[in-house]
Amino acid sequence: MVAGVVLTGVGIVLTLPLLSHVLAGRVARSTQSLTLNLAMRRNEAEPGSTMRVVTGLVLLVYVASLAQGVLIQLEQVTRPSGPVQSYSLPLSGLSARQQRDVADVSGVRAHAVMMNSWVDLDADQASLASSASALVATCAQFERMTRRAEGCVDGKVMRLADPNSSVGSDLKPGTPFRFRFRTDAGANRSLNVPLPADRIVYSGYSGSAVGSAVLLVPPSAVPSGATPRDAELLLAGSADPGQVRAALNGIAVVLPIAEVELVGLNIQGLGQISVVETLLALGMVMGLVIGAAAFLVSVTDRAVERRAQVTAVTLIGARARTMRAVQCAQVVLPLSLGLVVALVAGKLAESSYLITGGGTIRWDLAGIPLLVLATAAVVALAATGALPLVGRRIDPELIRRD
Repeated sequence: MVAGVVLTGVGIVLTLPLLSHVLAGRVARSTQSLTLNLAMRRNEAEPGSTMRVVTGLVLLVYVASLAQGVLIQLEQVTRPSGPVQSYSLPLSGLSARQQRDVADVSGVRAHAVMMNSWVDLDADQASLASSASALVATCAQFERMTRRAEGCVDGKVMRLADPNSSVGSDLKPGTPFRFRFRTDAGANRSLNVPLPADRIVYSGYSGSAVGSAVLLVPPSAVPSGATPRDAELLLAGSADPGQVRAALNGIAVVLPIAEVELVGLNIQGLGQISVVETLLALGMVMGLVIGAAAFLVSVTDRAVERRAQVTAVTLIGARARTMRAVQCAQVVLPLSLGLVVALVAGKLAESSYLITGGGTIRWDLAGIPLLVLATAAVVALAATGALPLVGRRIDPELIRRD
């Protein structure tokens, strides 16, 4: 894949002089404009000199298009593919007020308590039961944390069944589960919950902690004034990076030292993405500045070399405005051709990279407007820089010298 990307970039550079020569010849033969005729005949005679000027900017656009695919691949690895981001906090040490405050922070749209059952390892083998996780929530809370839920009844313990998951599929109705609680006074209490036959068929989000729950327990079934001993507070919100950042900031305000686990989200990967984006932005800015500066220097040098030819054409009646248009067309048309080729080749290389990586995104249409805007800005900069390179003063000495 790397060799293919490099060879594609080399192929663009080597092919552009030929494409520029063919385009210049066809435009010169078909146009009736003096400006285009003069510009295209020059490019047809020296296609390589023109493309040497624009090669750096063409490769910059090609690399920028390919870099978009690298960032998409990193985001697919580090961020959950679903539209919901889940957060998990240890429930121990959280008061009822802190739980309410955390559930009300910006970026959180649903909350529930996930508690784990307790198994007495000292009991005989016949009395041992499988462990299970139960979600303490109302039907409305549960529906906000899933894609779809059918058959939920408030105030009733129900079994959770996801057709796309095998969690709890081996458990038989009537299997008992014991959940331990601690009251505000420090006393221990327990709640025995048999696995019911009534079930909720739901479809969960990928990377959500809800998928590990077997039971849905209504809050009314939990002993009053008691807190589960082995439990976590689950929060759910949008997976948009801005919403995730707002939710984390809100949680930090309520619980400054709490340990928050972002379910399905790789924090280290996000840090790497930030570093890569910064390096790419700096590289693109520096490459654009250096490429534009080299472009203007090269165009200026070529304009100085052709002062005698410009003077000769001016003496036979060509206006300065026409010569400026010729100079601009000589640069803009080959540059536009090269940038279009680089943009198309870069998007194809990016899609090949994404398909090879096995991600869910194959065509990144979102990055095209930005690249088109950057390409238009480069062309505008080239046209602006080429306009003042034709002087107003006519020096016949340049012709006598030749």
